[in-house]
Amino acid sequence: MRLTDMISEVQSTLGIAHDGKAGPETWNAIYNRIVSPKTASLSASAALLPVDARSEKCIATLHSAVQPYARALIERARSVGITIKIISGLRTYDEQNALFAQGRTLPGAIVTNAKGGQSNHNFGIAFDIGIFEGGQYRGESPKYKVVGALGVELGLEWGGNWKTIRDEPHFQLRPEWALAMAEKQMLAALRTRHDAGADFFA
Repeated sequence: MRLTDMISEVQSTLGIAHDGKAGPETWNAIYNRIVSPKTASLSASAALLPVDARSEKCIATLHSAVQPYARALIERARSVGITIKIISGLRTYDEQNALFAQGRTLPGAIVTNAKGGQSNHNFGIAFDIGIFEGGQYRGESPKYKVVGALGVELGLEWGGNWKTIRDEPHFQLRPEWALAMAEKQMLAALRTRHDAGADFFA
């Protein structure tokens, strides 16, 4: 039996989405079943302990499937001596349009090429991190590449791997149904689900 098949069987037995990848949701479920039976009824988003208040405020805006990944990334970064915080989560279409207008029709520098409905942030499946040293935010640091590698290990997509506009603070969780889709196709499907009030991961 292949490793992915074994992981899928374990996930099925645990009653979670079975994709054959051992991400935070899988490890949380295993921990809850074996190490801490008293917390077995907790959802994946609650299984990891809360992190700093600023991050938790942003994490609360994310889809429940994405929340444990954000917390796990903070913990993984901390384990290698890097302090990160989640500094951006869900954005409404209006908030995205206002951000798009910055540097164009509003004061400030251009920070995005995405209008409302054209960013994964608009669906709560993406978040941005900030690196902090001595309590100070660092907009640029080689540590973003380290955290990027950690996020990819967790199963997240990292904006630093993009071929056009690299966005090192950006991470997103691609739904299983969109694994074979191009980014534009996935965004179109997400907009359809958004308009229909459907779950982005169902």
